[in-house]
Amino acid sequence: MPSVKTRSEKAAEMAETASQDLEIPVLEFVSPMPGFPDHNQFVLVRVHDEGVLYALTSVSDPDLRFLVVPPAPFFTNYEPEIDDESLAAMGATEKDADKLAILLVVTAGDTAGSSTANLMAPIIVNESNRTACQLVLGGSWPVRAVLMPAA
Repeated sequence: MPSVKTRSEKAAEMAETASQDLEIPVLEFVSPMPGFPDHNQFVLVRVHDEGVLYALTSVSDPDLRFLVVPPAPFFTNYEPEIDDESLAAMGATEKDADKLAILLVVTAGDTAGSSTANLMAPIIVNESNRTACQLVLGGSWPVRAVLMPAA
């Protein structure tokens, strides 16, 4: 009978694989994502060899996964303002903008045209030190913007 790995064994294996393989970066959230206070480390893995959809998976609980995309292919004018405090927490300044990546959390719909992205709470990643945070922006950014390729 094949062995069944426990959740902690899967998490340990995932963390070990991620640390050995630079293709699977481990991201350290400088503060937990809202609603997930016990999850600070995530791995970011492309869902398909081609495409822009990624899975952001908790190292401590592989069953906790968020689908994320970069905004550019869908929202060409999306430029959220990142506050100085968040930048500092990730070890960055305004001058480090070229080292920051923005990801949007996706809610998958029944069809491609019904999937949405959360523009109100982007995930910001400092690629130079692999720290991240999820910002909750002020203003009128939509929480459920339809995810359609930009023209």
